[in-house]
Amino acid sequence: MHKKELIDAIIEIEWPMFSGVNNEGGKAACQMDPKTFRIMRTSQYEAWDEDLLESYLEDLRLAREQERNLMTEKYARMMETTFPDEYARIAGVLPPVDSKQAAQIEEIVACHVRWKEELNRKYPHLGDRSRPIHTEDDQNGFPSVETYTRAELKTYSPRTVALYYKATMKRVAEGRSEAEENLLNQVRQYGFQTLDEAEQHCRLQR
Repeated sequence: MHKKELIDAIIEIEWPMFSGVNNEGGKAACQMDPKTFRIMRTSQYEAWDEDLLESYLEDLRLAREQERNLMTEKYARMMETTFPDEYARIAGVLPPVDSKQAAQIEEIVACHVRWKEELNRKYPHLGDRSRPIHTEDDQNGFPSVETYTRAELKTYSPRTVALYYKATMKRVAEGRSEAEENLLNQVRQYGFQTLDEAEQHCRLQR
């Protein structure tokens, strides 16, 4: 499968999982907005290589066969800091994460936090400033970039985490930012050619 086919196959499985997450109080607005979901997820996956995409697609297919909803598990893991009392009651049913996988996850998360900090400094009007960056700033039901990234990574298989870790360390060595690549992919889907162009547009809108 080519990269676009891999991404389409991933989103084809992810969307039913995401839209099927049960929230207290009913579905959130974003769960009824497949267009924005596709833009956000496609932007993320366009920054990945095919080996990583193939591995994650296998994770999703296996989860579907096992009737596991990885999106539900992701949001459940975020509750560790946003709703700690409720998390304590469900933690035992979540799949375990081994020590090697956990260590790789923490290194990946640290990179994403640094990238997001740099991105917000570079593009203050364009960067999503509504979500806090650090776990220490989590609020009830409102996770930070750090918490969200850690929770998502914990839904990946050890193989996918290892591939993601390798790709992340390669980016760091090359001085590249996945957060910046992701945001560029997003703004291009909204008609902008560069991040500077999108930043200028956002600045003038405020």
